[in-house]
Amino acid sequence: MLKKRFGTLGVVVGTEMATVEVEGIPFPQEITVSKPLSLLAHGITDIEIHFLQIKYNAIGVYLEKDNVLGHLESWKGKKAEELVQDDGFFQALVSAPVEKLFRIVVIKEIKGSQYGVQLESSVRDRLVSVDKYEDEEEESLEKVTEFFQSKYFKPNSVLTFHFPNTPGIAEISFVTEGKGEAKLTVENKNVAEMIQKWYLGGESAVSPTTLLSCACYN
Repeated sequence: MLKKRFGTLGVVVGTEMATVEVEGIPFPQEITVSKPLSLLAHGITDIEIHFLQIKYNAIGVYLEKDNVLGHLESWKGKKAEELVQDDGFFQALVSAPVEKLFRIVVIKEIKGSQYGVQLESSVRDRLVSVDKYEDEEEESLEKVTEFFQSKYFKPNSVLTFHFPNTPGIAEISFVTEGKGEAKLTVENKNVAEMIQKWYLGGESAVSPTTLLSCACYN
């Protein structure tokens, strides 16, 4: 049976812009980078230990709404229960030639190095499985790991992955209380793609609730 574990959700309409709350954290329904991006999906990353759910991050996935829906036309009308198990649907979402942004807000504090190791391990394993882990990918991934090494993920810290229309680029930024914004640009196409797949990669993605939210939106 499919479990819907979105956490605590709500819609708040303010004087400027409506927001969607995920675990009490507001996500604007629209973010503008080079163009307006709509909140397509949201969810959390969590683990369950001895029946206790520990929530780590809240996630918002932003895309060019009209363009991405046109790209997913083949899946229109399918039930969420079908789509959430269809890796082809999520592959199409990742490969859609539209601007994307993942906004991750910290719920439970951890060391940035812990997050970096998890990301590095997942991306490396995905690359190895499709025989795309060469020296260039290793070097690029090492820079990503180093970027997170000195960071500390305090509650309400914001991590952003921006995937512009420019093929093969991922722009990472991290903002936390008392620190300036830290940025890194990933210029390796394969690494950038697998970072997307860590969050939107179907069955093996890190956040099942985000995947279900994507499937419900379609």
